Amino acid sequence: METLTVNYLIKDSPVAVAIVDCNMRFISHSKAWLTEFGLKQQSLNGELYYDALPQTPIEIKQVHQACLLGKSNSNNGQKFVYSNGQIQWLKWKINPWKNEIDELGGLIIVCEDITLQKRKEELLYMAEEVARIGGWEVDMISNQLYWTKITKEIHEVPHDFTPTLEQGINFYKAGEHREKIRKLVAAAMTEGKSWDTELVIVTAKGNETWVRAKGEAEFIGKKCIRLVGTFQEIDAKKKAEIKYKETAERLKIATSGSLIGVWDYNLVNNKLVWDDSMYRLYGIQKEDFIGEYEAWRSGLHPDDKERGDQEIAMAISGEKEFNTHFRVIWPSGEVRYIRAMAVTQRNKKGEAIKMVGTNWDYTQLRTTQLLLQKSEESFQGAFENSNIGMAFVAIDGTLLKTNSALNKIMGYDKDEITKLTFQELTHPEDLNKDLVLFQEIVNGKRDGYQLEKRYYHKKGHIVYTLLAVTSVKDIDGNTAHIVGQVVDISDRIKDARKLNRLLNVSKKQNDSLMNFAHIVSHNLRSHSTNLSMINGFLKKENDKEEHENLMRMLNDASCSLNETVFHLNEVIQVKTEAVEKLKNINLCSTLKNVQQNLELLMAEKKAECIIEIPKDLELLGKPAYLDSIFLNLFTNSLKYCSPDRPPIISISIHKIVKETVEIHFADNGIGIDLKRHGAKLFGMYKTFHRNKDAKGIGLFLTKNQVEAINGKITVESEVDKGTLFKIFLDKA
Repeated sequence: METLTVNYLIKDSPVAVAIVDCNMRFISHSKAWLTEFGLKQQSLNGELYYDALPQTPIEIKQVHQACLLGKSNSNNGQKFVYSNGQIQWLKWKINPWKNEIDELGGLIIVCEDITLQKRKEELLYMAEEVARIGGWEVDMISNQLYWTKITKEIHEVPHDFTPTLEQGINFYKAGEHREKIRKLVAAAMTEGKSWDTELVIVTAKGNETWVRAKGEAEFIGKKCIRLVGTFQEIDAKKKAEIKYKETAERLKIATSGSLIGVWDYNLVNNKLVWDDSMYRLYGIQKEDFIGEYEAWRSGLHPDDKERGDQEIAMAISGEKEFNTHFRVIWPSGEVRYIRAMAVTQRNKKGEAIKMVGTNWDYTQLRTTQLLLQKSEESFQGAFENSNIGMAFVAIDGTLLKTNSALNKIMGYDKDEITKLTFQELTHPEDLNKDLVLFQEIVNGKRDGYQLEKRYYHKKGHIVYTLLAVTSVKDIDGNTAHIVGQVVDISDRIKDARKLNRLLNVSKKQNDSLMNFAHIVSHNLRSHSTNLSMINGFLKKENDKEEHENLMRMLNDASCSLNETVFHLNEVIQVKTEAVEKLKNINLCSTLKNVQQNLELLMAEKKAECIIEIPKDLELLGKPAYLDSIFLNLFTNSLKYCSPDRPPIISISIHKIVKETVEIHFADNGIGIDLKRHGAKLFGMYKTFHRNKDAKGIGLFLTKNQVEAINGKITVESEVDKGTLFKIFLDKA
């Protein structure tokens, strides 16, 4: 906390001060440092001193190197002339500082650009050398007034102007200034008194100007025979003094109202002088203060007395400026926090003779800081230990800080994740909506929002989350940064999807039940009616030959009924298989196995098979289903091939979108008239060609098997050109 306080005090120091390490890199600096050297950055921390101030003279660099050996150095002003002709005057005080283990830590540099001040001093010196001080003289015998050239220029009159005494007096501003000069002249003429005063004249051109007028009278006996003196324009100086007095008066009022105390400590005679505000800061009466160093020290908190002595001693020795804080104990026992700054004045020998400084009470600020620190510690504990993922996000999307819960959700450690932006972690389909809402927060159009959002885990899989975003405002009401809270709802999404799948299976099973009801009401009823009729004929038929014929018909009807029941059982089995039993299956191997099983039939048909499938492509499914699906498609292509051309079967991957693979199974067979049969293409017992082997069950089972493994199948076909089946299955 002490380091933070030191950095805080340095930052707000009214003088240009910086702390650098042994490598001359900035650790801390005051705002005044940036202003003093015309730097636009908000912070130089971590930057090399000579990169920030590239024009640093080599003499200064040599001073730095000497100080890094443990020496202190100060200079009240040195002139430097750079290669581009620029002239700069610098004043500095440099002291080494030590760390907690008493090793050299770097330098404390107080530096001031006093070029403007030195230029003023040079100009003032030149002005003193060629001071424009005019002279004047009044001959009382002839009543003639004589002005020198400079005096006439100050009055803005022509060089040949010859005034009278009355004219000269009338140049003084009417009112108190003119009356005063009249009285001074009269007193000089009657009593012989000389004068040296400052008054306002109104020049011949109407300009009001402050002047310093000096004069004295010469007598012969008791008669004044001559007045003589000097005349000097002091307008700028006088106006500056007036402004200074006004500023000083305002400062006095301000310090009185704001409880900023001013003190003056004479080191030679141990005399400490306080203004009225200082007594209020220390909670004592003026008559109770003896005005010595020990009196000030006695009011300090016991834990701060030794440090106070050390810092005063370092300021006197020139090791560092007096810029500190301490606690004082009022006679009532109340503890107050005081900030103190001072400038040490020295004689020509460099010996400290006086310290002049200020004190102000920052108890309320200190109390607020302690409360804020406690609040920050509480928030930090809640932030780190929360089960909800949390992050501080900059307005450009950079992750400033994340807690362990968010790191776990995303699969990154804290160093990895803060190198990313939330845009990089977001699923592309969710990014645009999030960015629009995020920008509205940055622009102050909303304070927060919530949405379901997908992120990419470090391992590549998708994390489903519920995101809540809130803005944090700065003191001006603008968005400073943003807090995001992330709840992992992946399990909930998976459960919802599982439920949807079960609902879909239930729906399909219901649809199947409707279909079975239709089959029972139609197909089985036909079988039952047929069997009943044959049985009736058998009971009445006595002819042996006809009786045997009826028995054959009864056997055929029984086989047909058995086949129907077998098909129904097969469909039920497909519908009730659990999706959770799906496995990763190599598609290329499956196709090769099916092709091998049909090798004789393909050879008989002289069929050509073109398979363009990646060897490593795996699908999510059931091996028996995939075998059955492609076996049905293969046999259909061979069964319904064109008599005019050899069969060509083409199997390829059309595209892979995210987690879905689109497979194209095409042939050049006789095709299907989709206008006539498209609506019932995948229906049970639906046939579309006069093939004696067609039973109308193959495509019905194929569709059910595809859907049982979360897939979809569609068809495109033209008569006598061929058929294209599109199968959509999940990638492993």
